[in-house]
Amino acid sequence: MKKVIFKGCGTAIITPFNENGVNFEEFRKLIEFQIENNVDSIIVCGTTGEASTMSTKEKKETIEFALKTANKRVPIIAGTGGNCTESVIEFTKWAESIGVDGALIVTPYYNKTTQDGLIAHYSAIAKNTNLPIILYSVPERTGVNILPATCKKLAEIPNIVAIKEASGNLSQIAEISNLCKDELYIYSGNDDQILPILSVGGIGVISVLSNIAPNYTHNIVFNFLNGKIDEAINAQLKAIPLIKALFCEVNPIPIKAALNMLGYNVGIPRLPLIEMSNSGKDLLKRELKSFGLL
Repeated sequence: MKKVIFKGCGTAIITPFNENGVNFEEFRKLIEFQIENNVDSIIVCGTTGEASTMSTKEKKETIEFALKTANKRVPIIAGTGGNCTESVIEFTKWAESIGVDGALIVTPYYNKTTQDGLIAHYSAIAKNTNLPIILYSVPERTGVNILPATCKKLAEIPNIVAIKEASGNLSQIAEISNLCKDELYIYSGNDDQILPILSVGGIGVISVLSNIAPNYTHNIVFNFLNGKIDEAINAQLKAIPLIKALFCEVNPIPIKAALNMLGYNVGIPRLPLIEMSNSGKDLLKRELKSFGLL
C-alpha cells in the first residue's frame, strides 16, 4: 500500500491576478478560506490555476507562497507538468526542494506521445524525485489518454501513487481501479463524477467546485466513505446544475467569475482566455443563488 497524500477534497485553486501579476493578498484570503472550510489539500498551479500562462518565476513564487501560508495545515501539491520531460524534472526537483507534499503531473500535450512514451516520461521524472507523484489524465485538453494497462505499469514505480482521472470514461476508471488497486489511488478530475468514481474505488476529488464550496465538496467524499451514501448522493445531485454552470465556458473562466461574484477580487483569466460572457454570468449567478451561495 502506497502513501496517501490526501483523502477527500483537494482544491485545484485558481490564481488571482491583477495588473502587477499574481495578487498575493487575495491568494492568502483564498487559501485561508479553503483551510477554514475543511479542504483536505490544495493543488497550486494546475489547469485551474492557469499555470500555462504564468512565467516560471510566477509559478515558483505562487507555490512558495501557498506552502508558507498553509504552514503544514493541509498538504500542498504543486502542478509541475509540461510537455518537455527535462523541464518537468527540473521543476519537480525544485518543488521537492522547497517542501511541497506532492506533484501533479499532466500528460505531455501538443507534441503528445505514445503509451510507451508516457511510461518513459513518467519513469524519468519519478527517478529524479522522491516526491509522491499524481498522474493527470485529461485527454480533452491534452489529446493524450493514460490507458489502464499503462497505469498498471506506472503503478509499479514506488513514488507514482495516484492518478487524477478526468477522461470522463467510467468504464476505463473502473478498469484502472481493478488493475491497480491500492498501488494507484484514484481522484476524480470531474466534479460531476465524484460519486461514480468513489463507487469504483476512488478516494477523493481534485475539484474546481471546491474553490467556492470546499466544505460541501469535502462532505460529499467523507459522507460516502463513512457509509452515509444517501447524503452523499443527494449532495452530488444537488450540485450538478451549479457544476454545469461552472463549466459552461472554458475552465477557469466561470470559477473566477463566481469568486468575483462572491466578493473576492481575483481578476479575469489571462489571454487567450477571456472574461465570462454576459449570458454565462447570468446563468452562473442564477445557479449560485439557487445553491445558496449568493
